[in-house]
Amino acid sequence: MTSTELANGVTALSPGTWTVDPTHSTVGFTVRHLMISKVRGHFTDFDGTVTVAEDPLASAVAAVVRLASIDTGAADRDTHLRSPDFFDVDRHPEMTLRSTAIRPAGDDFVLVGDLTIGGQTNSVEFALAFEGAGSDPWGGTRAGFSASTEINRKDWGLSWNQALETGGVVVSDTVRIDLEIELVRS
Repeated sequence: MTSTELANGVTALSPGTWTVDPTHSTVGFTVRHLMISKVRGHFTDFDGTVTVAEDPLASAVAAVVRLASIDTGAADRDTHLRSPDFFDVDRHPEMTLRSTAIRPAGDDFVLVGDLTIGGQTNSVEFALAFEGAGSDPWGGTRAGFSASTEINRKDWGLSWNQALETGGVVVSDTVRIDLEIELVRS
């Protein structure tokens, strides 16, 4: 594998620093509500960098999400999620991700990283897909990635819940995180 090819043979990112374009990226999540439906939300304030190495598998990812920017489409729910019952944004305003490894997985990759929420850090693995790279109309170079994982929110101390009379709980423990990331060559 050369510095210009990833494991799946597509043209890779040139070595150097790439930054997340937040206007063309999404940090989203899905959680089951009342055990019968799914609620989706996203964060609107985040940034990150990818430092691409000569060997793309030695590259590094660092990202910060400002938790107060949560948006589920319901102001009361968002206020509750910002409270000490969940994110406690006054004490822990940010969620961070720092990569620890990238490895091939068939035609795609696995991004391993340390995810910190509420002062607690756990290792997570994202299924990672390189969507492509190319020139933009303004003379820059851009690249796209998709990534997803499922976490148990209790692993980060996010344990608030209420039992339902019919069985089950208000909020599932499992949270799916979905990232659609567009990078710009710095």
